Amino acid sequence: MSASGLNRLCLVCLTVSDVDRSIEFYVEKLGFEKRTDEPFGNGYRWVEVYMPGDTTGIALAPPPDSQGTAGGANTGITIATADVDATHGALRDAGVDVDEQVARMGGPVPPMFWLRDPDANVLMVVEQPMD
Repeated sequence: MSASGLNRLCLVCLTVSDVDRSIEFYVEKLGFEKRTDEPFGNGYRWVEVYMPGDTTGIALAPPPDSQGTAGGANTGITIATADVDATHGALRDAGVDVDEQVARMGGPVPPMFWLRDPDANVLMVVEQPMD
């Protein structure tokens, strides 16, 4: 545990305009699993999705009133895959908005591409061989 008492990253929150559409995207297209779907204030829902077996998730929620519109974030979220080319092709074939091609920068930078969810939130997919 750190000196501050913080001990793990548990959730990243993304603003979405349509929670059901986002659940379908993250679960059906990307392979996440929905672990939480609970109502909260003013008719909203608190939804959490996780990669199977993972402990860090993504919360999908409408934007706070002060923010206005949902989405459009360069999230900084990076998702690992053992085969970036196969994953890129599978997601493209499933209709996911992915970059035209996998980026290959060489050196220590792994092959990668970016994808966008239905609200234009941007996530990165990086090749990381399985241990």
